[in-house]
Amino acid sequence: MTLSMILTGLLGFVVRLDQLAEILITTLIFVILGLVFFTIAYFILSRIFDIHREIEEDHNTALGIIIGAIMIGISIIIAAAIHG
Repeated sequence: MTLSMILTGLLGFVVRLDQLAEILITTLIFVILGLVFFTIAYFILSRIFDIHREIEEDHNTALGIIIGAIMIGISIIIAAAIHG
């Protein structure tokens, strides 16, 4: 890679100071919304399954994998909503 390609790539990450506050506020709003949706999804799953007993006491690996996959799926949806 040439130096000009590297510098061009790095300049894509630069944000002007007048736009920084708007970007930070938008990011914080999406983080809070994402955490709220994530918490709601976990609450719904905990109502359907007794997660702690199934995973910790019964060693239900399949349930752990399914819950992890659901959480990753929700995270991908939230990330796509943030990205637009």
